[in-house]
Amino acid sequence: MLSVLRNRTYRHLFTAQVVALVGTGLATVALSLLAYDLAGADASAVLGTALAIKMVAYVAVAPLAGALADRVPRRALMVTLDLTRAAVAVALPFVTQVWQVYVLIFLLQAASAGFTPTFQATVPEVLPAERDYTRALSMSRLAYDLESLFSPALAGLLLTVLPYGWLFAGTVVGFLASAALVVSAVLPAPKPVERAGGVYAGIAFGARLFRATPRLRALLALDLAVAAAGAIVFVDTVVLVRDHFHRSVGAVSLALGAYGAGSIVAALALPALLRRTGDRAVMLPAAFALAPVLGVVALLGAAAPSSWSWWAVLAAWAAIGAAGSAVLTPGGRVIRRSAADADLPAAFAAQFSLSHGCWLLTYPLAGWLAAAAGLPVTAAVLGVTALTGAVAALLLWPARDPVRLDHVHADLPADHPHLAGARTATGGWQHGHAYVIDRHHHTWPTRTRPARRARRRVPTRS
Repeated sequence: MLSVLRNRTYRHLFTAQVVALVGTGLATVALSLLAYDLAGADASAVLGTALAIKMVAYVAVAPLAGALADRVPRRALMVTLDLTRAAVAVALPFVTQVWQVYVLIFLLQAASAGFTPTFQATVPEVLPAERDYTRALSMSRLAYDLESLFSPALAGLLLTVLPYGWLFAGTVVGFLASAALVVSAVLPAPKPVERAGGVYAGIAFGARLFRATPRLRALLALDLAVAAAGAIVFVDTVVLVRDHFHRSVGAVSLALGAYGAGSIVAALALPALLRRTGDRAVMLPAAFALAPVLGVVALLGAAAPSSWSWWAVLAAWAAIGAAGSAVLTPGGRVIRRSAADADLPAAFAAQFSLSHGCWLLTYPLAGWLAAAAGLPVTAAVLGVTALTGAVAALLLWPARDPVRLDHVHADLPADHPHLAGARTATGGWQHGHAYVIDRHHHTWPTRTRPARRARRRVPTRS
């Protein structure tokens, strides 16, 4: 897996991602302490609102960033966003009102919503070979998981010798280091996009791409399944550990660590597994595994606490982490095969926005339902939600899903360059190639047959 780091450009980008993640992790801990200083007993409400603002920023800003990423130099865009995040982190220690926290969090997350899809769209162009790209996806998953384990530990160590305000300084250093690494990398130039309508058309194209492509509609359903299971981990772990099992604060970290450990194990195993099977064969079973695990969580929440049930919860959290990683990590491969190179920024931005829309739905559901009806009911409802997403993905993603498809063009003239090698067919000209939604292909073929060799060629322009 580490062989992809031999590529200098990817090595710099990956390192930039890692240091920015560490900076973000330090900011998360510092923000919790800042909220407590400002709001006291209402700190949880402040953090809950900040989390909702984060999701809103992701949903609203990512498509705009994707539309800009194919029109401006990506290095300049990513550096500008890193510097914006650093400037916000500088301002955070000086806030004195809760509303100021909300404004700065929106700016910080809006910049992240622009940076992440741009980074995701650049990696497949830096690593065009599928094996290398798959390894890069697993590396990114590992970076997220290890950050969730490492950053709180680093923050705890720093807090023994420094006031929490200095954690924001670590965040600033992380973003500045990320900007410097991006500056040092030679990034591919944006590919020309032949799409009328400017930035608005770019925003609309991402949504249309997902709506028109069966496997991308399935990917969104899979994102809903993962969000349903992940929400109970991130929102309800503290209640389950502290109120049901009556365990210490350290046990909360242990439970979250079990989730991260499961995700790491899956990420390490995925490159070899995907080589033997395929994206659909891995992602769908993993999604279907989430509902029964949540069913077990509902039973554990309803039963009297015991030592065996505590270990069962840790196993359930690890299983959710592993299944979630098995669904999310190959998602980049699915997007890559579903969009032209020039449209990758719009595709990744749309996925970033839509997937976080799923979290925006499941986060409050996990919190409000647990408060009103208890954890067993919450786990059962989220289990049904996860099962619904998995079933929808199964129905939306054809079992026979070739990359190259035969299709008929009825709206192009016979001498159009795109029809070189096509043959006459009922209603137009038929040919086959790697099929994606673009300016020549507005809908998905109703009969998705593998492409065949053309028999009668269309005369082309001299």
